[in-house]
Amino acid sequence: MEYTVQKLARLSGVSPRTLRFYDEIGILKPARINSSGYRIYGKAEVDLLQQILFYKALGVSLERIREIITSPDFDRVKALQEHRERLLDKRHQLDILIANVEKTLASMEGKITMTDREKFEGFKRKWVEENEAKYGREIREKYGDEAVEASNRKVLDMTPEQYEEVTRLSEEIHKALAEAFAEGDPASEKARKVAELHKRWLTFFWNGYNKEAHAGVAKMYVEDERFKAYYEKQPGMAEFLRDAILHYTGVKE
Repeated sequence: MEYTVQKLARLSGVSPRTLRFYDEIGILKPARINSSGYRIYGKAEVDLLQQILFYKALGVSLERIREIITSPDFDRVKALQEHRERLLDKRHQLDILIANVEKTLASMEGKITMTDREKFEGFKRKWVEENEAKYGREIREKYGDEAVEASNRKVLDMTPEQYEEVTRLSEEIHKALAEAFAEGDPASEKARKVAELHKRWLTFFWNGYNKEAHAGVAKMYVEDERFKAYYEKQPGMAEFLRDAILHYTGVKE
């Protein structure tokens, strides 16, 4: 079956304006333009739009989505399998938070007593399980089970104040990275500030700090697509962060 922009918009819930924009930026081209000048979409385009919406639901930027789906290595079946795993992870994380909310409600109703530490337990456990699901295999291969388990224990043992601080640092890193990236110099003072903030953030997860490990993490942000997507708010941002950290640590590539 074929669809015009208006019909595909009604089918998918995506506005006609967005579909036209996707055409303009090369992320979803119509199958053809008919004699009246209307964009016509076929089954392949419908399937591709579904993929795009899956990626958007997972928080991936349009620029990154375009890179992924236009890659010669793009595999639709594999992409769907990855979408399924990520959605299952999200569901599990929501289950953890729901359990924490229910426990908090029971505490407020006087049915149980909840400590301050327990109030943050669901968030911390969600964090640990989310990272294990996304990056566990890679980081265990790189750093070993013992180091990863120690890091997980450190997260679960965080005080409410430490949890608040590490969350604040994460937000500050993204803000500082955007400012430094705008200048374009990974050796600048602003870039050094980003690397310093990143070092402070890492110390909440590591029992000890060393420059080589810090540089290794920075390289993973570029080499692994999932790590890259976390920092790649603009094209080249993950590479900039890597270069800033390499300059900060003095470790050569």
